[in-house]
Amino acid sequence: MNRIAIIAALMLAGPAAAAEGEPFFTLRSTEFVVTIAFLIFIGVLVYFRVPALIGGLLDKRAAGIKAELDQARALHDEARSILASYERKHKEVQDQADRIVETAKREAIAAAEQAKADLKASIARRLAAAEDQIASAEAAAVREVRDRAVNVAVAAAGDLIAARMTAAEKNRLIDASIGEVETRLH
Repeated sequence: MNRIAIIAALMLAGPAAAAEGEPFFTLRSTEFVVTIAFLIFIGVLVYFRVPALIGGLLDKRAAGIKAELDQARALHDEARSILASYERKHKEVQDQADRIVETAKREAIAAAEQAKADLKASIARRLAAAEDQIASAEAAAVREVRDRAVNVAVAAAGDLIAARMTAAEKNRLIDASIGEVETRLH
């Protein structure tokens, strides 16, 4: 490495020395003095193994960066697995929610159908009860009219018979009625 630095310094110093007109290899030439100082500086750096130290520091830094990258990859992989797990759980929860909604819809439809059927049955029962009440009221009205007609007819017949009947016929009818009551009681 020393040789490369010396050759590079001499090659760079050549054009500068030719430009001034003074010889390059004198202590009066600032380029020569700077080149010598630079070469001494490079030599001191090499003697104290500064490039090796810098290389070691760079290697440590590279190892640290590699470790951080590995750790970042591990965290990234873990994050992906956690994300996949959460996505699976989200999908399962979404599926379960969809099933619950579907079940609720079916139950609501079934409940509505059952309510319709119950309402129809209730209406039919109420209609039948109303028809029974109407028929019963009608029958009661017919009975009442018939009873009144019978009572009116009996009263009218009684008045008619009473007006046309003689006392002997009345006594004979009373005796016949008493005889009939006696036969029925015994």
